[in-house]
Amino acid sequence: MVLWGFLAQQLRRWQVYRNTVVELSKLDDRTLADINVSRGEIRSVARRAASLGA
Repeated sequence: MVLWGFLAQQLRRWQVYRNTVVELSKLDDRTLADINVSRGEIRSVARRAASLGA
């Protein structure tokens, strides 16, 4: 049971990470600059979002 809970949590984290990357990647450079995120930081921001969101 503990294993399934861990796997479910990891799946949720991956989904948050992936959704964040997809959504931020859709934004143009000006919009990203408005929120102080460069294109090169998208994956880092997504990792932080996944660790906080799960």
